[in-house]
Amino acid sequence: MEFERALYSRRAVREYADRPVDEAVLRQLIDAAIQAPSAVDEQPWIFSIVRDPILLARISEAAKAHVLAGALARSLPEHLHDRLADANFDVLYHAPVLIVISSASPGPWAPINCALAAENLMLAARDAGLGSCWIGLVQDWLTTPEGKAAIGAPETCLPVAPIILGHPLNQPAPVARKEPEIIWVGR
Repeated sequence: MEFERALYSRRAVREYADRPVDEAVLRQLIDAAIQAPSAVDEQPWIFSIVRDPILLARISEAAKAHVLAGALARSLPEHLHDRLADANFDVLYHAPVLIVISSASPGPWAPINCALAAENLMLAARDAGLGSCWIGLVQDWLTTPEGKAAIGAPETCLPVAPIILGHPLNQPAPVARKEPEIIWVGR
């Protein structure tokens, strides 16, 4: 697939086929992710790849409980709060893979470095015919000692980007984009 096509057709995918993703493909996605720039060329990334369905279900349940018990619950729209309270709702949308991109050091650029790697990974996934979605609802739980332990991450790291991956059941249609606000400065 051409880069432009991957860029313009990448969408958040929340419905996946019950098929595993080959390890060789996952390694290619990680290789694409580490081509991202990083502040002062730190390249701080740690990639946790979770493919065990039992662990994925445990992560979903723990993250839902964490969100509902925390301050974020008060700011959630009612429909989202109701979904999280539904025992049948899987925050990870039954995806066969969760890749969490963490920063080895929690410095000031950690979120930016990991977000850049995540975008590369998601575009490479689209190019490989896979779907992906950044799952923000598990981010806070992953920063807890229990969350870090679940993904095998060192205690000193900062988990930033939880990305689910899999073979999409369908490709979501493009979403209209707002006209950007552009401020031209200088000439």
